Amino acid sequence: MKIDPITVTELNKYMKEKIAGDEFLNNVLVKGEISNFKLHYTGHMYFTLKDETSLIKCIMFKGQTTTLKFTPKDGMKVLVFGTVSVFERDGVYQIYAKAMQEEGMGALYTAYKELKAKLEKEGLFDESHKQKLPMMPKVIGVLTSKTGSVIRDIINVSTRRNPNVYIRLYPVPVQGQGAGEKIADAIKIMNDNNLADVLILARGGGSLEDLWPFNEEVVARAIYASKIPIISAVGHETDFSISDFVADLRAPTPSAAAELAVADVFEINQKILNYKNRLKVSLKRKTELMRLRYEKCMKSRAFTMPKARLNDEYVRIDKCVKTMINAININLNNSKVYAGKTIAKLDTLSPLKTLTRGYCLTEKEGKIIKAGKDLHSGDEIELIFADAKKQAQIL
Repeated sequence: MKIDPITVTELNKYMKEKIAGDEFLNNVLVKGEISNFKLHYTGHMYFTLKDETSLIKCIMFKGQTTTLKFTPKDGMKVLVFGTVSVFERDGVYQIYAKAMQEEGMGALYTAYKELKAKLEKEGLFDESHKQKLPMMPKVIGVLTSKTGSVIRDIINVSTRRNPNVYIRLYPVPVQGQGAGEKIADAIKIMNDNNLADVLILARGGGSLEDLWPFNEEVVARAIYASKIPIISAVGHETDFSISDFVADLRAPTPSAAAELAVADVFEINQKILNYKNRLKVSLKRKTELMRLRYEKCMKSRAFTMPKARLNDEYVRIDKCVKTMINAININLNNSKVYAGKTIAKLDTLSPLKTLTRGYCLTEKEGKIIKAGKDLHSGDEIELIFADAKKQAQIL
C-alpha cells in the first residue's frame, strides 16, 4: 500500500481539526499549579499549568484577562476553564483559557512565604546587619553556573567599567536537588579563604522551581554569616528570592550586579579631572583676590607715607597729654581754693584765736576750769595766754 507524503503544516492542521472536533476538549476545566508565568506587553498571559507528573502550556488573551479578580503568579493553584487546541506553527497543543479561578497557593510558594516570615522575625533581613560595598574592589567573586550568559554578562560589564578588576568564578549549580547546599558551601569557602572583596550570587530567570535553591534556609544563613559583602542577582527584575532579602544588596539582573560591584574608573577619572579643573579655577580666583588686596594695601597711606602716619599718632598723643595736664592743673587749683576756705573756717573757730584778743584759759591738774565753783583757796592753777603759760595760786 502506497502512502502519499504530507507536509508538516498539513499534519498540524489535521491534528488541530481533529482536536477541534472533540466536544470534550472544547470546554474543559483543568486544575493545576501555575509556573513560568509571563504577562506580555500586549496584555496576553502565557503560563504553564502543571501537577506532580505533567504539564501543559496555556494562553489567556487580553480580552479574557479583564475578568480576573486576582493577579496570577508562579506557585498558585488555579482552575482553568477553556478550549484545548493546536498551535499549528509549533505543532503543540495548549489550553486557550477563557476563565480562571484561584484555588490556592502551591506547596513551594507556601514554603517560601513561611520561610520568609521566619527569617524576617529572626532579623536576617535587618538593614543594620547589611554591609557596605568597598568602593574599589580588586577581586569580584561570582557564584553561578560556569556556562551560560550570566557569567559572560558579568565579565563584560565588569571589565568594561574597570579593565584591571579580577573576576574569580566559583562554579555552583543554580537549580536542582542539592544546589542550595553547594551554594552555601561555596559562600563559606570564599569567606574562609578570603578569595574576594565582593561576592555576586547570580543566575538567570526561571520558574519558582528553578529559583528554589536561592529560597532555601541553608543559603540564607550562609549569606547572613558572610563577612564578604554579597550582591544577590537572582532571576529577572520582577523575581524576588529569599537571598535577595538577606543579601547586603539586591540587583535586578546579573549585569546590574556587576555595575553595582565595580566602579566605573573612566567616570571616576572624569570626576577627578573635573575636581582638578575646579581647583585650578578656585586657585586662580584666590590669587587674583589676593593680588587686588595687595595692590589696595600698597596704595594706602600706611605704605605710601609711613612717617605721616606716625606723625599723626604723635600729634594725637601730645594732644591727649596736654588735655590731661590741663585737667590736673584745674583740679589742683580747685583743691587749693577749697583747702584755703576750710583753713580759714578752722582758724575762726580756734580757741587760740580768742586768746589773741586778751583772754586766757585756766587749767587745774590738766583740766580746763569752766566755772568759779570748781576753784578753792590754795588750788594750784595754770593760766594759758596766747603767747605763754603762767603758774598761779588761788587765795
